[in-house]
Amino acid sequence: MDPQALALSLPLLGWAAHSSYLAHRLATARRDPLTGLHTRAGWTNRAERLIAKHPSALVLLVDLNDFKAINDTHGHAAGDAVLTATARRLNAWCGNHGIAARLGGDEFAAIVTNIGAANLFDLWTALDQPVTHNGHVLPVSASVGTCYPDHLPVPTLTDALSAADAAMYAQKGKAGRRGSTT
Repeated sequence: MDPQALALSLPLLGWAAHSSYLAHRLATARRDPLTGLHTRAGWTNRAERLIAKHPSALVLLVDLNDFKAINDTHGHAAGDAVLTATARRLNAWCGNHGIAARLGGDEFAAIVTNIGAANLFDLWTALDQPVTHNGHVLPVSASVGTCYPDHLPVPTLTDALSAADAAMYAQKGKAGRRGSTT
């Protein structure tokens, strides 16, 4: 390559490398480093698009029951094991029909566009499985609240999350912990 062409290509190469680096940083910022799930920001944009395209989608919130007791009794590494197991289970349940997110702490969200392909009973069963960490079997259970946006007066993600949150907390502490559907 002649020196002049090389000199002209170096800035382009620099910009390409910089753009790639920025794209990687943006993608990383939209993923939770512990669980690999989408963060609230990364999930919200995609969930809003899915609701617009699939108004009959199912929005759900998941909150782990007695999570603080796991951290307090077994340590934060045990809590992290429970969070990553929950993320894996929720993501597997969503499959190719939705997306999952860790909103923060022990709270997760998901949207599923084909509920026929993702049975809620299967999710509840998966979430209520114990996790083994350092030889200890940690009991895990979760409260789940659900909402179909097309059942709301205004089918927005914000309203669906509010309805799912209300359903989840109405069920929290009840023996079945099975969230109701709006």
